[in-house]
Amino acid sequence: MRFWAFVCTVFMLTINLLGVPVVLYTQEDQETLAIPVVPKEENEGLLVAEIEEREDSTTDMWLYLSLPVRLGIAVAIVIAQAVLIRLSGYLFKKLQKKLEVYGRTHFKPLTIKRYRLLETDQMLNMAFFLLRIVQWVVVIFQLYLTLPLIFSFFEPTKHVASTLFGYVLNPLRSTALNIINYIPSLITIIVIIIIARYALRAIKFFTLQIERGKLVIPGFYPDWAEPTFNILRVLLYAFTVIVIYPNLPNSDSAVFQGVSVFVGIIFSLGSSSIIGNLVAGIVITYMRPFTIGDRIKLNDIIGFVVEKTATVTRIRTSKNEFVTIPNLTILTSSITNYHFSAAEKEEGLILHADVTMGYGVPWTTVHEILLAAAAKTTHVLEKPKPFVLQTALDDYYARYEINVYTKTVDKISRIYSELYQNLQDGFKAAHIDLTAPSYTIRLPADSEVNPGSTPS
Repeated sequence: MRFWAFVCTVFMLTINLLGVPVVLYTQEDQETLAIPVVPKEENEGLLVAEIEEREDSTTDMWLYLSLPVRLGIAVAIVIAQAVLIRLSGYLFKKLQKKLEVYGRTHFKPLTIKRYRLLETDQMLNMAFFLLRIVQWVVVIFQLYLTLPLIFSFFEPTKHVASTLFGYVLNPLRSTALNIINYIPSLITIIVIIIIARYALRAIKFFTLQIERGKLVIPGFYPDWAEPTFNILRVLLYAFTVIVIYPNLPNSDSAVFQGVSVFVGIIFSLGSSSIIGNLVAGIVITYMRPFTIGDRIKLNDIIGFVVEKTATVTRIRTSKNEFVTIPNLTILTSSITNYHFSAAEKEEGLILHADVTMGYGVPWTTVHEILLAAAAKTTHVLEKPKPFVLQTALDDYYARYEINVYTKTVDKISRIYSELYQNLQDGFKAAHIDLTAPSYTIRLPADSEVNPGSTPS
């Protein structure tokens, strides 16, 4: 009989927690505690306090059980809960062993760009730690349910039981109601995200078609496709956030507004240079002064463009030095692009070397040597032909300039080096010394002019 009394007690307690009052009566109790039926007319005239008093007296079901019975039920619940705690601990140990076996074979080290963040053992330790947290949460939840249940068996502690249950049930009830009420706004957010996602896919499709040359828009270069896609993506994300924001829970609260103002202030104060570089990066993209792989000269830096981001540009010099330059600096600097001269419709980039030669050597001979040296240099174009310019007639020598065309702009340093070697070989083969003479004038000691030397 006690077992069935315990089962009925747990059932009625569950019903009471859901808000439906249930009373346990035995046949003897019904005779002693029978409540007379009050006609409807009289019941309407009863005082509210009297009705509440009668309801409270009928819901105190534990008063109709003897103290030994209640103590026995409490001890049985404690024993059952201890068994459940031991059982849960055993199950969690089995689960940990299975997780270890599974993790040894399936968990791979977490790496990002060749940098290993987590090893397999570290990932397993994190999983075990989370599993232990879940185990402790389960145990605490079991104890939290046990204590109010035991307290509810006795008159002095029944209010403590209702208070403890309220700590759990009231937040759960309010959370469930808030979730149900938020479903229409959640559906709206999902629809907005779906529309934004498919709009982004459509933009990406046209971007790929332009990059591959399948879609040609007059005046729109293929290398503009990816930057334009990035700009449109950012704008689409911003528009999506603006539309979703009013549908977020508590979006009109003072806390939400305060966080928004704080983020705006931080962004405006700390990102002025970043915004300037971003704008400069967009302007540089559509100005097209260079592309990835071009050899450029920026102020005193000469090298190849290896990376171009929204805020900075990186250049690799001929000495394998990587120079990072903010886009705002590039926008306000002069840029020389050597690759433009190597384009298909251009004649090529002109490289030149200066040579000085005394007037005792005929200029025709010098021209022949210079042109022969240029013809022997690799990566020099035959058409247009190399040419010689006589740029100056100084006091002791004439100045010549050999000009050659090339489209191999990535080997300019090697072309210059080979050209200088061929020039030396040409003058040496013609028995012409490239060394300029130097003269020293010695004056007598009694001369009014201070002694010294003057090169000529």
